Amino acid sequence: MAVAMAQSLAALDFSFETPGASDSLRSVLRGASLTREASQAKAPDAQDLFASARADYARLLGALYDQGYYSGRISIRVDGREVAAIAPMDAPDTINTISVTVEPGPQFHFGTADIAPLAPKTTLPQGFATGATARSGLIVEAATAGVDGWRAQGHAKAKVSSQSLSADHRTQTLDAHIGLAPGPQLSFGKMSIDGYDRLRPKRLVEIAGFPTGKRFDPAKLEEVRARLRRTGIFSSVTLTEDEAIGPNNTLDASLNVVEDKTRRLGFGAELASLDGLTLNGYWLHRNLFHGGERLRLDAEVSGIGTSQSGMDYTLGARLDRPATLSPDTSAYLETALSRLNQDDYTEDAFKFGLGFDHIFNPRLTGSAGVEYNWSKVEDDVGTTIFRQVAFPIGLTWDNRDTPTDATRGYYGKATLTPFLGLSGTGSGAQMTGDFRTYRGFGAQDRFVLAGRLQFGAVFGPSLEDTPRDYLFYSGGGGTVRGQPYQSLGVTVLNGGTLRTGGTQFLGLSGELRAGITDTIGVVGFYDAGFISADGPSGSVDDWHAGAGLGLRYKTSIGPIRLDVAAPAGGNTGSGAQLYLGIGQAF
Repeated sequence: MAVAMAQSLAALDFSFETPGASDSLRSVLRGASLTREASQAKAPDAQDLFASARADYARLLGALYDQGYYSGRISIRVDGREVAAIAPMDAPDTINTISVTVEPGPQFHFGTADIAPLAPKTTLPQGFATGATARSGLIVEAATAGVDGWRAQGHAKAKVSSQSLSADHRTQTLDAHIGLAPGPQLSFGKMSIDGYDRLRPKRLVEIAGFPTGKRFDPAKLEEVRARLRRTGIFSSVTLTEDEAIGPNNTLDASLNVVEDKTRRLGFGAELASLDGLTLNGYWLHRNLFHGGERLRLDAEVSGIGTSQSGMDYTLGARLDRPATLSPDTSAYLETALSRLNQDDYTEDAFKFGLGFDHIFNPRLTGSAGVEYNWSKVEDDVGTTIFRQVAFPIGLTWDNRDTPTDATRGYYGKATLTPFLGLSGTGSGAQMTGDFRTYRGFGAQDRFVLAGRLQFGAVFGPSLEDTPRDYLFYSGGGGTVRGQPYQSLGVTVLNGGTLRTGGTQFLGLSGELRAGITDTIGVVGFYDAGFISADGPSGSVDDWHAGAGLGLRYKTSIGPIRLDVAAPAGGNTGSGAQLYLGIGQAF
């Protein structure tokens, strides 16, 4: 104990020299050194310093090789003694000085860079070529790409069969020859399963969709894993290939799963100064009937404390069944009850629908269904009953890096809903779109430009015969911040005295997001909305806009959002508005 205390109190003299190295190489070497890291501790321990110094020979040599330096010299001395010459059992009890010296020597280039045989469509790393800097990492990348190329063609047991590396120190060149052994082309065999508890094994196999009999493809294995993960049933999914090739060139696989808790409860809240408080919650049961079915109950109350209109209530239920028509197609049943208290009308509504969701690939999903809608609307004209059968169809493309706080990528959702009116309700179609783009720049995407385009249109029925929930309004946190919720519509019915939603909508939003620290960011934004409808004497339209500043605090579930906005155009609002929620505005 006394020795350790003496070491912690002694001042350590540490030096790190790289004669002849460029600034970039010096930075790489310093970053690879464990000794340098250990020396910066407030109370460096002699044993830790010695162990780090011994490990640094291999780490620094690897860093030199990765940058193309194959004739470097490394010296690490503690109190004047070369660390490599000190036996581990003779490690010093105290260390006063450490000197690290790395002489990189000349940088080598590839004299020959050869790998064969290659599978069709194999893409080798760009730097693996004659004359390029002979980075050791490129050799590993080329070998990996060669093996992966054969595996993508069904040769699951492809491997590196030979490797020859020869450095010529006179010409500073490195010759690299890599031989590949593709092995036979294989097909998927059987999948054994283990670890399931409540989920029926037959349904587990159906959900996984293991491609027995199909040509081996590692991407297919990842599809199996993805199907199982997205059910939410499992806390762990492990799918491994068997080591041995089976009869008739087949390859079996072993699936092991660990089931998660079946029930989940969640809550959310969002606050806007004029729109009021919105509270929502859900209860979720995964694997309801032991076949992977998912039941979700949702409830929401909005407009709490608002002076603009009354409170709105929504209660909904949805049952999803995965792997219904195919492993990537799920069926659903859904129903909802709602009561909306808006400035210009009150609506009680009921919906029941069924349909299918299909995953085309990890980025593209689609849905199609049929639903029955009933609503009773009370306004200044009186009471109107709307009934319609609708056929919603939608596509969603999402390649954002992080959905709740994207720094790059695109998101697009388009829906088309033809509807057949019953008992005097108009017939036609509604089309909507929501498209977003993100581009980060600066160090670690410190700045992000984000843009959003929304549009909607109703075709076919007259304005008065169109169900209210198919019409469009603008204003509020989801469209134009700084303007009151749904403050922009049209006033064309009942001789221009009845306000209602429009049949066309266009919304534009732009944000500049800037990170101040790792957790705190600021946002500047501008939103604009346009509403139009065909009135008795022609087209009627109007627009408004809002702008403001926001503050973001990053958490594990997404950034906490605080926005302050005011009107920047139009005549539907005045004064500043406050918005508080979780996740970016879009």
